[in-house]
Amino acid sequence: MSKLHVVAGAGPVGSTVAEQLAAQGHRVRILTRSGSGPDNDRIEKLRVDVNDARSVADALTGEDGDTAVAIHMCIHGSAYRADVWERELPAAERTVLDAAHNVGAVVVFPESLYSYSTPDRVMTENSPRDAVDGKRGVRHRLLQAREDHRAPTVSVVASDFFGPHVLNAHAGERMVPTVLAGKRTWVLGSPDIPHSFTYVPDLAAAMIAAAANPDTWNRVLHAPTGPALTQREMATAYADAAALPAPKLGTIPAWVLRAGAVVNRDMRELTEMLYQFTAPFVMDSSGTERLLGLSPTPLPEAAAATVAWWRER
Repeated sequence: MSKLHVVAGAGPVGSTVAEQLAAQGHRVRILTRSGSGPDNDRIEKLRVDVNDARSVADALTGEDGDTAVAIHMCIHGSAYRADVWERELPAAERTVLDAAHNVGAVVVFPESLYSYSTPDRVMTENSPRDAVDGKRGVRHRLLQAREDHRAPTVSVVASDFFGPHVLNAHAGERMVPTVLAGKRTWVLGSPDIPHSFTYVPDLAAAMIAAAANPDTWNRVLHAPTGPALTQREMATAYADAAALPAPKLGTIPAWVLRAGAVVNRDMRELTEMLYQFTAPFVMDSSGTERLLGLSPTPLPEAAAATVAWWRER
């Protein structure tokens, strides 16, 4: 049965969620300030600021008077900085949560591993999420606010993204174009330490499945994510998918980032997360996979789709 879903944000996650919902026959409204989003007859693109409570409330009611069954809250801060996140995200999420409560909709969030307080261990759905400082602390407080709100929520945690639509990511524009061009790819930390990468279509599928299953509401789930890879293995998967020789990798030393962080705010924000690439950074999604009946896309298939998307751009 076709239902109305609202997607806030047209980045890689929001666009993929909207496309998958449309492919399943649902009516989709995608909310952005610019009116952007995928071109599809089932996707209505609206110019809406999610901080505007009246506009958000209006967007949750369809032309025939029915209301949205789910809001997929896929916005991110305007800058990759803790102070920006703290200033922008709590208020925006609260506005959407209030609107969802008024119509009885569930709010589904893509979430990161930042809040996890024991990242040196394999992170499961039951691992502690008590980080305090910086961007990690912001994510922890957002999760707490969702838990405390009256609206039903689901937070679906993913590791570093890859896949179609993914640009600003370690396995996105920092890796794919250089591999395809046969140039050296520069990576953070070590190229040979295990690191989890999440294929965005698998995250989107989990968000949609969770929205449709009330038994999963008010929980933190993990997007189906394949076995941890090294950055070298990730780059090699792209090269194999493109029928190219093994990629050349170089390493950006940690001391270079830390030195640059003294004078450059962007490098300081990046250095804060360097721990993810200097030691194993591994998530386990087996619990959620069993719960939702989903599994991660095999790496060769995911890498091939990613390479094809980049070549079509």
